Amino acid sequence: MISTRQLRYFVEIAESGSFSAAAERLYIAQSALSRQIKELETQLETLLFERTARQPRLTAAGQAFLPRARTLMADLEKAERLAREVGQGVRGSLRLNHSSTVPLSGQLLARLSGYLKDNPGVTMDIAQQSSEAQLEALAEGRLEIGLLRLPVLRQHEGICVQPLLQEPLLLAVAEDHPLARETSVRLAQLRNEPFISIPHRQRGGLSYLSAELCMGAGFFPRAARVVSRKTTQLQLIQAGFGVALLPRCMQEIAPASLRFVPLADEGCTSTVALAYRRDAGPLVEQFVDHLRPRD
Repeated sequence: MISTRQLRYFVEIAESGSFSAAAERLYIAQSALSRQIKELETQLETLLFERTARQPRLTAAGQAFLPRARTLMADLEKAERLAREVGQGVRGSLRLNHSSTVPLSGQLLARLSGYLKDNPGVTMDIAQQSSEAQLEALAEGRLEIGLLRLPVLRQHEGICVQPLLQEPLLLAVAEDHPLARETSVRLAQLRNEPFISIPHRQRGGLSYLSAELCMGAGFFPRAARVVSRKTTQLQLIQAGFGVALLPRCMQEIAPASLRFVPLADEGCTSTVALAYRRDAGPLVEQFVDHLRPRD
């Protein structure tokens, strides 16, 4: 089997023009260099150099072998560099999913953009998925990174859920809604309002948090005639079907006619979390380290 050492030695002799010059550049004894070339020629069953008194000359076989040897060395260097970069977490592909209430905008988009700018060897495949489904995909190895809204109701072994950022919740209403002109509202004022997002018994996330806050104010949110847990809820609010408690970041993707009113109650905040496998490897670790908040 031809070794990478033999290929490197052969190319060095051909390019430097002599065994002595090649040995000097390779920092090895000329006898060791000659021995390796002799073994290479034995394996190939042909001479690569004509040994002359002045300098070795490539045989026809050596001339044919040289460009391919150079290509092999270049390919090996590329393979080494690729393996090193993947192992260091600076090259590869990441699958990232986010819930509908975690739009890739504002501060979050800036962090993603900064990561990709700093890591040109990384590509990302991004899709939208519910928080609970993201955790299942992570547990099954079909996903590397999840961006979701807390709380999550089901825990999965080996999955880390790390709070990433917190933001206030606002009341989202149509522009002609009576509360649209208020400077702030209390949750108790929403007792008779139809909510277009009602929690699912097996899912956490924003709708679950909204219901918890409303129950803390003494009522369970009344369901509108049309409900949704996706970004379509923005269109439903605009059409006057009902109201919703939404994180501030949703303002950035909402129709201009929607009105967002601050909540006067304490504790009306929502947390975005980063989810990933604990054994995910250096590429994910590098991404998580870039996105997590700095102290």
